[in-house]
Amino acid sequence: MELRSDQIKRGVARAPHRSLLKADGITDEEMDRPFIAVLGSRNDIIPGHTNLDKIAEAVKAGIYMAGGVPFEISTIGVCDGIAMNHEGMHYSLVSREVIADSVECAVMGHAFDGLVCIPNCDKIVPGMILGALRANVPTVFVSGGPMLPGTGPDGEGSTDLNTLFDGAGKVAAGTMTEEELAYFEDTACPTCGSCSGMFTANSMNCLCEALGIALPGNGTVPAVYSERIRLAKRAGMKVIELLRDNVRIKDILNAAAVHNAMECDMAFGGSTNTVLHLTAIAAAAGCPITMADWDAASARTPHLVKLAPSGPRPLIDLYRVGGVPAVMGELGRMGLLDESALTCMGPLPEYLAACCPPADGEVCRTGENPYSGVGALKVLYGNLAPDGSVVKKAAVDPSMLRHTGPARVFDSEEAACAAIGAGAIVPGDVVVIRYEGPAGGPGMREMLSPTSAICGMGLSTSVALITDGRFSGATKGPAVGHVSPEAAAGGPIALICEGDSITVDIEGGALTLNVSDEELARRRAAWEPPAPKHDAGVLAKYAKLVTSADKGAIIL
Repeated sequence: MELRSDQIKRGVARAPHRSLLKADGITDEEMDRPFIAVLGSRNDIIPGHTNLDKIAEAVKAGIYMAGGVPFEISTIGVCDGIAMNHEGMHYSLVSREVIADSVECAVMGHAFDGLVCIPNCDKIVPGMILGALRANVPTVFVSGGPMLPGTGPDGEGSTDLNTLFDGAGKVAAGTMTEEELAYFEDTACPTCGSCSGMFTANSMNCLCEALGIALPGNGTVPAVYSERIRLAKRAGMKVIELLRDNVRIKDILNAAAVHNAMECDMAFGGSTNTVLHLTAIAAAAGCPITMADWDAASARTPHLVKLAPSGPRPLIDLYRVGGVPAVMGELGRMGLLDESALTCMGPLPEYLAACCPPADGEVCRTGENPYSGVGALKVLYGNLAPDGSVVKKAAVDPSMLRHTGPARVFDSEEAACAAIGAGAIVPGDVVVIRYEGPAGGPGMREMLSPTSAICGMGLSTSVALITDGRFSGATKGPAVGHVSPEAAAGGPIALICEGDSITVDIEGGALTLNVSDEELARRRAAWEPPAPKHDAGVLAKYAKLVTSADKGAIIL
């Protein structure tokens, strides 16, 4: 078998390269084996990543058992929960591109034959996918796994990180004491792993299964279960199998895979961030998708699984009934999957037959009894979002599926949070947070703090929020993000004035500023673009190069 790594280990001219490899401890016998990058993002700050050293060791064992030579390398990560609601959040989405670049550099620079990626949280998963697509070698993903949920003080119910964000709002509203909040602070995140709801990290790890680049269980086997270690060993063995069959990541991650991932996303109600990330991934894979494609997926796909934050169930409940394969099996039964897709387990029809249990009917409902006949995410257009916006419809109270109210306009997340905390937002309002888009932020900050404050203060059934920024996967309520074009690009969201009437029609798919075209034209003529917020560093570069949210906020 001809190997890419032969570029660094064959022939007289490669004696210096072999000498350096022998300095790593590589033997002459190992020189004949495939070289596999084991690319992780283990660190001490992200709780979803503190266990990745154990996952990496298991992956390396699997690679070695299957006849390869593993080389562990690392990249960065940013914890969105810790970065939330301060300047650190400007760097979260930016880190996706830094991670993609680092994966490409490490794999291509060392002529690796294959790649196993070990992400877990937030932007690390899509960042690694983007980098792996550029390298286009045989690739398997295996995450660090989700955190176990916490429990309430009476031992009933499940808790997670979102309990704390909502709790802070309840303390501000006087409906929870600081002592009660302290209990949740100590118990809501009880283990390592990605936060235990269907938030961004777990959404993306589940979608890796739907894309065909991860083994069954990748998104749902808990981080602390021994099954996770066995899964990692199998991932190491699987990448050698793909290499021998000459199956590269772009052979798997193509238009059919993206279609199937969109179907699963709508069925299990993933984070709105998945719209951003899958759009970017599809572009990198050479099969671009648009907001119209997302709208069509929502219209045709039933909502089958309702996990936190859309409902009370923690992610482990889906694990107990078969995980993502149960969802894929039901979608396949309904004829909603593209069965021309190839997975790392083989052709999709074989995968569905061998790996997918029937829907249990309760955690994963059947197509005959869905939570909703349409998908959990909804795209909204209108004169406020000509290029689209997105909301997690499944997490919105039915009373707020259509809402009209006066605009409360803020040019930053900080200003909005100050007003919410001061009690300046009242029932009926539509909170507008702008200049927080990909370029305007820069970095398109997640805004779990303002949405959680609104929920915690009991306003989620009377106040809507729209932004050109984005939301944490933990966000619930009528929060519309990714408004495109963004304010910094002169999008209509920049033209809203305090008190303007805005209609958020989630059922109708419309986001409307109830102002005449003539008045909007007058305001546009008077609008001036803001000065850049940064003139140096990674944020300045990002702001100059990033595209709009409807394009996936990719770097061109």
